[in-house]
Amino acid sequence: MYDTILVPTDGSEPADRAVEHALTLADRYGADIHALYCVETHRYGEPALSSTELVLDDLEDRGAAMLEGVGDRAANAGVECRWTVCHGRPWEEAREKAAELDADLIVIGYQGQSHTRTDRIGSVAERIVRTADRPVLTV
Repeated sequence: MYDTILVPTDGSEPADRAVEHALTLADRYGADIHALYCVETHRYGEPALSSTELVLDDLEDRGAAMLEGVGDRAANAGVECRWTVCHGRPWEEAREKAAELDADLIVIGYQGQSHTRTDRIGSVAERIVRTADRPVLTV
């Protein structure tokens, strides 16, 4: 049913639940996981020898460390995992990565770190659900 599952993450609690759910599905169906962390460069602009570059480098390092943790969790579950840190708008990057991988499913937390209301879907998850050309599961 699933060969490749894309899991965009930002390290939030809902994203962590999405990772766990994706790992469960991958184990059940023998699928591979691809985890994605996106540095939202539209908030800061592209780096040019400035303090912005330092902020983006720090975000990139944090994202890579987070994704290495996802990889460790996948290895412990016996699931093959690859990961990517990218720059851009998270919903656009997730959609493009899913197409590049020909992912069978996108699993995403229903809201991320910047969301303050627990009764609403986050903007990134909403945009992915609305624009993806493949199944999306929000957790």
